[in-house]
Amino acid sequence: MDVERQEYLIPANSKRGMLILSVYRPIDLAIVLTGGLITFALFFILGADSFGLVIIELLPALIGAFLTLPIPNYHNTLVLIKEVVDYFTNTKEFKWKGWCVYDEK
Repeated sequence: MDVERQEYLIPANSKRGMLILSVYRPIDLAIVLTGGLITFALFFILGADSFGLVIIELLPALIGAFLTLPIPNYHNTLVLIKEVVDYFTNTKEFKWKGWCVYDEK
């Protein structure tokens, strides 16, 4: 086998290397950090007097965690919600171009 002519097929999961901590895009990290900081500030401002108040204080962090929760076939819940909204609001024309498809006319 000719060593200089080795050709490799890049695996489909190679995009994980482009993510922060192999999980987050910059917007995902911003959502998680913002939710955590708001929750942290609410604990200092409101205190933890009752169970209901603690739940309200935890909501920003829980919402941020829910939106960035990884799910199969999508990057995370935020991407799934975006795809569902796009599907029901935009034209139903999907163009697919795979890894090994050439532009032909």
